Amino acid sequence: MAKTILQTVRFSVPPERLFDIYMDSRKHSAATDSRASISRRVGGRFTAHDGWIRGKNLVVVPKRLIVQSWRGADWKKTELDSILILTFSGARGRARLTMVHANVPERSYAGISRGWNTYYWKPWRAHLRRAR
Repeated sequence: MAKTILQTVRFSVPPERLFDIYMDSRKHSAATDSRASISRRVGGRFTAHDGWIRGKNLVVVPKRLIVQSWRGADWKKTELDSILILTFSGARGRARLTMVHANVPERSYAGISRGWNTYYWKPWRAHLRRAR
């Protein structure tokens, strides 16, 4: 049965900066130390983590919201894409990023749930510290 991951993380930067890191291929690659190619347009495709993740932008509200279809390279063809929703909010230079990752295959749930922290939130924090 598919599962849903919900995580909320806070950063000491404006939310717009986090949005830009995620949606800019060069910045995304630098912040995760892995190759990413991301279209900014609705319907545009993306890959991340050296092609391990791929999908399509379903909704993009600049600086506020990203909704993507998302799947891992090891997913079975019979497994449906998951849906990733990233919401960026905050004020006074402090961001709150809320992530909902729905329809994650049960067999991948634990790894993906941990993976967000390991491959995104921790590396982003280190990247932002270096960029100060």
